[in-house]
Amino acid sequence: MKRFIALTALIMPLLSGGQTLTECQQAAERNYPLIRQYDLISKTTDLTVANIQKGWLPQVSAQAQVTWQTDVTSFPESMQNLYQQAGINMRGLRKDQYRVGIDVRQTIFDGGAISNRKEITRRQGAVEEAQTDVAMYQVRQRVNEMYFGLLLLNEQIRLNGNLQKLLSSNERKLLAMFERGTAAESDYLSVKAERLNVAQQAITLDAQRQAVMKMLSAFCGIEVKTVDKPAVPVTETQPTRQRPELEAINARLRLADAQEKALNAAIMPQLSVFAQGFYGYPGYNMFEDMMHRQWSLNGMVGARLTWNIGALYTHKNDKAKIQQQRNINETNRSVFVFNNNIEQIRQRENIECFRRLTADDAEIISLRTKVRQAAESKLAHGIADVNDLLKEINAENNAWVDQAIHEIKMLKEMYDLKFTTNN
Repeated sequence: MKRFIALTALIMPLLSGGQTLTECQQAAERNYPLIRQYDLISKTTDLTVANIQKGWLPQVSAQAQVTWQTDVTSFPESMQNLYQQAGINMRGLRKDQYRVGIDVRQTIFDGGAISNRKEITRRQGAVEEAQTDVAMYQVRQRVNEMYFGLLLLNEQIRLNGNLQKLLSSNERKLLAMFERGTAAESDYLSVKAERLNVAQQAITLDAQRQAVMKMLSAFCGIEVKTVDKPAVPVTETQPTRQRPELEAINARLRLADAQEKALNAAIMPQLSVFAQGFYGYPGYNMFEDMMHRQWSLNGMVGARLTWNIGALYTHKNDKAKIQQQRNINETNRSVFVFNNNIEQIRQRENIECFRRLTADDAEIISLRTKVRQAAESKLAHGIADVNDLLKEINAENNAWVDQAIHEIKMLKEMYDLKFTTNN
């Protein structure tokens, strides 16, 4: 059942009249190569944390050593003479020595070093994911640019078609008037030339539409044939969500906190237990080795407390550096919020401007249509020339084009504001 629902969700956009803006944005996010970065970051973080966790496992090292030294421990000659008189052969240590062994160390207390290293790794992964979120969020804006550009070209092509129909109608009328001898041939030819010129504009507009459509299809990873005009978004009544850029700054601040904790852990003492064992010569029983010079098994267990006092030398400066990083991030936050607020003001003013312009567009079109119709009537009665008619036809068409531009640009500014506020 779930497969059927998922398959239906993929097929329905193909069966509908065209792709919506939301569908294109979602498809672009799935298709954008950077989307694979999330999985890579997650796997890398998990592997690094797993490796750090192994710091609690016993640390085993094997070693083999062969040495020759210029001098070795020995008894004074007088004592050697006494041993010989007692029948004891005290030859002393050999200058060539051998050792094959294993050292095992187990950390008991590390002052929080391992846990802080894991936390830093997780916070670094979160920073990388947040930075990826910022790049992925910009995909929406790129889709908006192409999507609304395609909408505007569609409207221009539609209005161009209407203009060609209007010119064709007048062309037929003038041809009939020319054939009846009530109009000059030049009038008919002027309108025909204008129609052909508009037809050439249609070819240019269609080529531009095809280019934008192919770019949008490639960007989204789906075949975009037509696009639907989106509804007017409601942004003012919705709570503004935090932009990914601010989330990235917060992630870097949380990383700084983890790094500061790691600095505090670095100056803590560490407690461990250890075991050492080796087979070789000489061993721990030096007197026996001085007499027999034989290889032997030797072992040692114990506990060790270490404290890296040297970490205190740079502790203050290291903390100051982390605080400076915090200050830089806070400054970046202020800069982003400032610029974002300025951008919102600009977009809201543009929306209001287009809203005022569209309020008069319908009336302007109505007036231009009446003037054009009057010019057609005057031409039919021979009291106006064809140039006046063409002027009024182009003026009416420009009014239609202006209305389409105002509406689509206002809609685009609304969606740009939605992008800016992350609504």
